[in-house]
Amino acid sequence: MSNKLRVLLTGGCGYIGSHTAVELMRAGHEVVIADSLVNSCASVLPRIEELGGEKPVFYNIDVCDPVKLDELFSNERIDAVIHFAGLKCVPESVSMPLLYYRNNLDSTMNLLERMRDHGVKYVVFSSSATVYGEQDVMPLKEDMPTGACTNPYGMTKHMSEVIIRDAAKADPTLGAVLLRYFNPIGADESGRIGEDPLGIPNNLLPYVAQFATGRREKLFVNGNDYPTRDGTCVRDFIHVTDLALAHVKALDYIVGKAGCEVFNIGTGNGYSVLEVIAAFSRACGKVLKFEFAPRRAGDIPTCYADPSKAERLLGWKAERGLEKMCEDTWRWQSNNPMGYEK
Repeated sequence: MSNKLRVLLTGGCGYIGSHTAVELMRAGHEVVIADSLVNSCASVLPRIEELGGEKPVFYNIDVCDPVKLDELFSNERIDAVIHFAGLKCVPESVSMPLLYYRNNLDSTMNLLERMRDHGVKYVVFSSSATVYGEQDVMPLKEDMPTGACTNPYGMTKHMSEVIIRDAAKADPTLGAVLLRYFNPIGADESGRIGEDPLGIPNNLLPYVAQFATGRREKLFVNGNDYPTRDGTCVRDFIHVTDLALAHVKALDYIVGKAGCEVFNIGTGNGYSVLEVIAAFSRACGKVLKFEFAPRRAGDIPTCYADPSKAERLLGWKAERGLEKMCEDTWRWQSNNPMGYEK
């Protein structure tokens, strides 16, 4: 492990940010969180403290605000940044592209400018497998072409990657890691923190979990005629704790280095929608009845990672399988049926 770092987490109250805050503390680092609470909830903060053993410093600010972010960097000693903050709903990005480009690109550029001004040299960026667009070959590898994204959300991730790469080229002292996530699910095994989407979930597992607790009346599977083993989409689902630990490893890797590296963060396995529902049925102890519905626009049949580069260079590998992902999700959802009570 690197020496004790003081790490700024933008969007640190969110699903992945909160789990990463806990794992950073467990690894001996200090955490500062900046979050506008647009898509998250302040009541996660005492739970982060409970699990991590230390109270995170919290700033309720929008990372797009240069004045407020500058004040944070002036007030706090920051050694490294993990940049999670951003809007992330794919359908919303299609209907409101300007909002997504303005928010997600401004936050990235504003952050890099403040880092430059205050001499902060290390950043880990929360990217996404959406940057690959539709590829004919699986698994996805880091050297495959990116940028032919199917929605504005994915484009903001791709463009942020380009911005960070160019910043690292221009500044020979800047060290950056781009982590391309696949499909994070699960929750801390304590059941104290987990995914709490606003409104109707857009992702599979939160919807399944809410259906299992009775919050949703019906469970729909979009498409059963894909060219996959059971006709439903196949995705690389990864436990959020494994994903959080990848950020800790990424910091260990980049501190003391310069340049920009990119890593896929997935299991390397594809699970179908029906396999996920079956595993969740086992986790919650009841058969979850579903109905088939038409395909969703933009869904590709199969998507999974080649995560071997992360294992080779970061010393990171996903350890938790689908059963564990579903068990921990169910523990979180059944203990917190309405999520963080807002």
